[in-house]
Amino acid sequence: MKTNMKTLLLIPFFALLLFTSCQEEVVDITPADESEALAPDSELTTLMFSTSIMDGSADNIIDGASCLSVELPVTVIVNGLEIIIDSREDFKVIEAIFKEFDDDVDRCDIVFPITIILSNHEEIVIENRAALDELIKECRGENEPDDDIECIDFQYPISFSVFDKDFQIIDVVQIENDRQLYRFIKRVKNAEVIASLNFPITLEYADGTTVEVNSNQELATTIREAKDACDEDDDNDYGDDDFTKERLDEYLKMCPWVVWEYKRNNQDNTAEYKEYALNFKEDGVVVMRARGGDILTGTWSTRVSDRGALLKMEFDNLADFTLEWIVYDIEDGKIKLYEEGGNRIIMKKNCDVIIDITKERIENFLQACMWRVARLNVDGVDNVSDYIGTPLKFYANNVVKLRVNGELVEGTYEIGIRNIGFILQITLDGRPNLKLEWLITFLQEDLIKLENANNQMILERHCPDGDGDLNYIDDVLTNGLWEVAAYHVAGNNNPEPFYMYTLDFKISGRVVVTDPNNGTFGGAWLSYRKEGLNLGLYFGNNEPFNLLNHRWKISEITPNRIEVKDLNASGEIERILVLEKKV
Repeated sequence: MKTNMKTLLLIPFFALLLFTSCQEEVVDITPADESEALAPDSELTTLMFSTSIMDGSADNIIDGASCLSVELPVTVIVNGLEIIIDSREDFKVIEAIFKEFDDDVDRCDIVFPITIILSNHEEIVIENRAALDELIKECRGENEPDDDIECIDFQYPISFSVFDKDFQIIDVVQIENDRQLYRFIKRVKNAEVIASLNFPITLEYADGTTVEVNSNQELATTIREAKDACDEDDDNDYGDDDFTKERLDEYLKMCPWVVWEYKRNNQDNTAEYKEYALNFKEDGVVVMRARGGDILTGTWSTRVSDRGALLKMEFDNLADFTLEWIVYDIEDGKIKLYEEGGNRIIMKKNCDVIIDITKERIENFLQACMWRVARLNVDGVDNVSDYIGTPLKFYANNVVKLRVNGELVEGTYEIGIRNIGFILQITLDGRPNLKLEWLITFLQEDLIKLENANNQMILERHCPDGDGDLNYIDDVLTNGLWEVAAYHVAGNNNPEPFYMYTLDFKISGRVVVTDPNNGTFGGAWLSYRKEGLNLGLYFGNNEPFNLLNHRWKISEITPNRIEVKDLNASGEIERILVLEKKV
């Protein structure tokens, strides 16, 4: 990414010394040495000049040209919707509108006049589309080699020592951005100035990593080796869907892929194929695991055509996936496939999903840690609230224990194989909604999905040992007595129903509530990690604490105060609960 433009600054030598004295890293001023000066026609001068050229590919979704860029803000009309683009992040808004429908014709019309930045950093005002098209014609063809180097950039500021003809330092020039560097190196190339670069300097690669260099030779080598090390994405559309065959192959083989959405011949079959897992192997073999555990083997290949990148899959016993698909979009961790006639697959990368399921592997996963019941729906009824703060522990001797209000309820479990796949059977007295034969439909090291008939259950692994955050939460809660200090619902604070009650969190997972009028009653609690830190509280039907039966997000915790919140599906706060240490 190129930096913003600023005016070229010429700083006297004594001012530079004052500036660098305040920095953590001191830049060495290059002494008078003719061998270190940049020659007008040297490789290093050319490489630095190419690195400073303005890259216009980032906004190709607007102008369709990599040799120029539209100065922001700019107003565009996308499929009839007027949008003001203030930053590069807003390009994603246009892309999202384009991707909303697969079969429509996407348009992005610019509202003129606009200011255009050329590859030499010059700015000109364009009054209409025809004038813009004339400029675009001067660009090189799509994906043709160009002069700019986009895979590495300087981290500014950098500085040059400027010499007279006798190689005495007469000035120091500080450079703040690509535009200033472009103009300064152009003066070097035209033999208008004699200068050498002051080291050390830092460069940043396209992937965000950095490297420090300390000499002309080291700098030239670094830029030379990096200039072709990334995809410059110089196609005249947008996104990173212009993979070469080699890059697409490596991307597919990187990890297993899980089906997230599926449509064939305009019919949505997502429910049938969701969470099917595919593993693209080195030898052109693709292994697919169905939700019930069945393994299907097919072949895969890729090629690049005038239609773009194509992925061909063939299965003898699965016609729905046997097709040559257009790879029409690739995002981080997601790939979208499409073909005319209403065919679409969206897959998400999942390096943890298990393709080759075995009984031993399931047992090893189950016995490694405790497991939370994250979802439980039986006969259309959501039963998950009964298991807040109630983890399961599976043992090697087919014993399973459920921690209920700090007490362990013991039962048995069995891993079996049926013609439909691997099953998990749990037997626990008093827990009929668990006492079912569950088909294992999805398995990864920290997540197990199960179903039968219309029933669904999800188990998520809970490993508090060695987790410093969870250990801290547990230590805080179990150290002393607590009371409800605040209870906000829809912005209104009403802690009165909880006055005079005392909460005692036991290390066993039991929480004892003391009622000043009617003795005590018990509940369950569990701190755990899922998309942050959480606190599960369950008090059964005991009023008023049944209002607090929930999996709360922890927003703040100190030795004397803990604040948790309840978020709705949109991420908005619906409730806030504050517990404070009782004095």
